[in-house]
Amino acid sequence: MRLTVAQALVTFLANQYTVRDGRRRRLFAGCFGIFGHGNIAGLGQALLQAGDALPYHQARNEQAMVHTAAAYARMTDRLSTYACTASVGPGSTNMVTGAAGATINRLPVLLLPGDVFATRATGTVLQQLEAPWAGDVSVNDALRPVSAYFDRVTRPEQLVDAALAAVRVLTDPAATGAVTLALPQDVQAEAYDWPAAFLAERDWPVRRAVPAPDVLAEAVATVRAARRPLVVAGGGVTYSGAQDALAAWAAESGVPVAETQAGKGVLRHDHPAAVGAIGATGTTAANALAADADVVIGIGTRYTDFTTASRTLFGSPRFVNVNVSSMDAAKHAGLSVVADARATVEALRAGLSGWQVDSGYRQRIAALRDDWSSTVDRAYTLGHGPLPAQSEVIGAVNEAAADDDVVVCAAGSMPGDLHKLWRPGGPKQYHVEYGYSCMGYEIAGGLGAKLAVGPDRQVYVLVGDGSYLMMAQEIVTAVAEGVKLIVVLVDNGGFASIGALSETVGAPRFGTWYRYREAGGGLTGDPLPTDLAANAASLGAEVHTPTTVAELRDALAAARRSPRTTVVHVRTDPLVPAPDSAAWWDVPVAEVSTVDETRAARAGYEKAREAQHPYL
Repeated sequence: MRLTVAQALVTFLANQYTVRDGRRRRLFAGCFGIFGHGNIAGLGQALLQAGDALPYHQARNEQAMVHTAAAYARMTDRLSTYACTASVGPGSTNMVTGAAGATINRLPVLLLPGDVFATRATGTVLQQLEAPWAGDVSVNDALRPVSAYFDRVTRPEQLVDAALAAVRVLTDPAATGAVTLALPQDVQAEAYDWPAAFLAERDWPVRRAVPAPDVLAEAVATVRAARRPLVVAGGGVTYSGAQDALAAWAAESGVPVAETQAGKGVLRHDHPAAVGAIGATGTTAANALAADADVVIGIGTRYTDFTTASRTLFGSPRFVNVNVSSMDAAKHAGLSVVADARATVEALRAGLSGWQVDSGYRQRIAALRDDWSSTVDRAYTLGHGPLPAQSEVIGAVNEAAADDDVVVCAAGSMPGDLHKLWRPGGPKQYHVEYGYSCMGYEIAGGLGAKLAVGPDRQVYVLVGDGSYLMMAQEIVTAVAEGVKLIVVLVDNGGFASIGALSETVGAPRFGTWYRYREAGGGLTGDPLPTDLAANAASLGAEVHTPTTVAELRDALAAARRSPRTTVVHVRTDPLVPAPDSAAWWDVPVAEVSTVDETRAARAGYEKAREAQHPYL
């Protein structure tokens, strides 16, 4: 069939499917795009011609559309995603941050940036980077280090290999991330006779790798010998659909389950083995068990510094690491079980049939759970005034959300508080992007989550004023698409997370308030007169402005009833902290300083660092 490169690519994308456990689904649900001279005549024309074969969605920000695609991929367990196209130049480079977030979180997203002329017939074009040291470099090369796969299609016949390689990476759980196919604008419009097999429907099996028998036997023996085992559940548990298997094994054996940000919600909060969040933003229950654990079974976790409290959380346990990525499975000199999480949990459960932790350990787990539950109850009902505390806002949203609803967040103080305090009612209720903790992800990510779960489930977006000001544009996209979001905009007049961190590193609240500049001084004047509620209304949202927790509950109920995207704007007191996790995070403090607070912070830093050690 004779088609342009862009037409052939769109046809190809519309015919790709993933298959896992007998379920077949489209790999690409559609394409987000913002058009310019680098893609309108090629991909734009091809999407227009394709119609519903590959639905087009208009975005308002290139970074945001990549976040939306990544959120959709996360909610579909990485089995479906969106393509994203932008024009050559700033449109393409705007996607770099979104690409980094997708790759760090190992979420499949296809990027289709326009590129400069392959023929170079026009000479220097608008928005072209001219590098004096190389003739074949464009701004799209900035996407190379943040892509799981990168290719530039400079001739039509290259598309076949490039497209197949792109989908191979997108559907590989161990290698996935942002995939970039840079498309010169002249090549997009060039016609070619395409093989029928390239354009036909194609299935990509996503198979479950099973653990090697000898490795499984060693893992079973290691766990069986443990007296104080602890599971650290990461995002891999969710993506593999291992929640039910893990819940059953934990109930039978009594082994406690702590959760990373990506793994939170793998067990309901009321499961007797659920000890909640772990690490720097963890619960005192999970962190106390981590300190004493003799065997740590990491399932689908990358062991980031927040999870390990910068390598101060665990004592000297034996690690058993279950992961589809060999790099992660080998961390902390652990026993590497390179396999699918669900397949491995099922195999461990069978191999450990009849094995249980002892009654004393069960009693300790129950006592620690009860203590933390009481802490959360207090945080939810502080009665702080005149402005409510952020923990009270979280409590009100948690109360309003049904078990199958979704809460979305990404950056600032909110993710840490949510990790500690949110009581998940189901495995897909909690959606916090914390691999990259990207400010601006929240509303765009909420849109992707809502597109994945459909109209019958509510999506609550919790976003601080700092993140909102960086990227609120996708409210317009949600309104245009008729996709309802409930956005809880928590306004604390600045950057609360970094403000709190600054207190611990000897730079008290420097550069973290939204204030006027004082004459001859810094940004320490009166609060700015920013009206974010009015801004949200101007973007097409229904808006509520509660001032108390009781009014917030009423506003959330009204937002739930409304068919429209609704923003609930609530001001909070940024100086009320969430309960302490009793864990540390390594942020170096200036070794010398003339500032008293910095010198004191350095002394505390050096003391805390004494507990830091490699896990060998």
